[in-house]
Amino acid sequence: MAKDVEIEESQPQASTASTPSAEQSQVRQQVSVDASKAHAAYCNFCRVTGTPEELIIDFGLNTQPMGVPSEPIEITERIVMNYFTAKRMMAALQMSLQRHEAAFGVLETDVQKRVMPGIMRPAPQR
Repeated sequence: MAKDVEIEESQPQASTASTPSAEQSQVRQQVSVDASKAHAAYCNFCRVTGTPEELIIDFGLNTQPMGVPSEPIEITERIVMNYFTAKRMMAALQMSLQRHEAAFGVLETDVQKRVMPGIMRPAPQR
């Protein structure tokens, strides 16, 4: 189940004489989202490229996850965003990953460290 992320925005301060406390200067806003037309897709491949103005993130399914794939990976989704949005997304992803690891343990991204010895090796010939 997905959760909406609350965005904290600092409000500009007019003058120091009438400045509210630091707690009052940050306003929490809940953004309303309509996900009725959203497309959900699974991916196990991601490529990030960009231009000076925009970040381009391609998503796809690698059907040969071990080793170098012999066939091209088909990109099924492409997201283009500005770097400000990318930075906010990075912070939201970091927070989500920290919560997940706190609950379930550290995620090992090196596949070789996750594979149990003997599982991927062929059986000895008799």
